Amino acid sequence: MKASVKAHIAGMLLLALGACAATPLPDLVPQGPSYRDKDALIGVTSRFDEAKFGGVWYVRAGFDPALGKMAFNYIDGPKGKVMRLGVFVCDGAGVCGDYAEDLPVTRLGKGRFSVTLPNGKTREFWVLWVDEGFRTAVLGNKAGDFGWIVDRSTKGGADRLRAAREILDFNGYDVRQLKEIR
Repeated sequence: MKASVKAHIAGMLLLALGACAATPLPDLVPQGPSYRDKDALIGVTSRFDEAKFGGVWYVRAGFDPALGKMAFNYIDGPKGKVMRLGVFVCDGAGVCGDYAEDLPVTRLGKGRFSVTLPNGKTREFWVLWVDEGFRTAVLGNKAGDFGWIVDRSTKGGADRLRAAREILDFNGYDVRQLKEIR
């Protein structure tokens, strides 16, 4: 893969977890805008179960305007848990493809994690809600610069997606800014 394409893809990974711009890897990732009222209460779900959370999740909606089709897999890596984040991207020359990167994950508490981005910066994510069947979940953080609705499937589950949207609203997110992924 050409270095320029890899740099572009790495930038997309940074965008996916709340970065403001697709920049080459060594550059700093500035804190993104907040999509939630920071005075609103926020908390992780008591239903979180790490074993059930493992596996593939598709991002169905999020707050980043540049968000595109992506998925992640919460798995055991050679040095501990990782979030294998996969995206489909195209560079300016029309070269397209799937790209995945393993991002180290540190558990901060039940349903609370820190992900190490390719540039070495970290981004917290909390599991705010998950349905009883572990088919749909809401990820966010206290800063409000990150929020995803994720699902085990790329389609269906309208009732669960509606519930997930309500959870984001309850946790202070401005759901009018939520972008659905088709």
